[in-house]
Amino acid sequence: MSHSLVFVLGSAPHGSSRAREGLDAVLAASAVCEDIVVFFEGDGVWQLLKDQSPTEIMQRNVLPTYGLLDLYEVEELFVDRQALRDRQLSIDHLAIKITEIDAKQFYLKHANAHAIVRF
Repeated sequence: MSHSLVFVLGSAPHGSSRAREGLDAVLAASAVCEDIVVFFEGDGVWQLLKDQSPTEIMQRNVLPTYGLLDLYEVEELFVDRQALRDRQLSIDHLAIKITEIDAKQFYLKHANAHAIVRF
């Protein structure tokens, strides 16, 4: 049985605090758990888009914080291939190094995770 802690980030980066809270939870959990997995699906893929200008809509720019994931040793990062396609995006549009995967494959692989937390 896998003891990974899986975070599914599916919220758009602005308009609510869910995306920021999800990222904060991932970073906090990494202090007590060695096996953190992050999956971006749905509108969550917008969180990773390069060249965002959130200050123009009076939002905090959290994109640089994603660079801390590597420092916190959160290395298993995945993005839903279909979510990218649905939004006419590709991996090249994203600001961090991440692995594309089909959602079904992802959930099958992590079906025995210790917990799955959604934001």
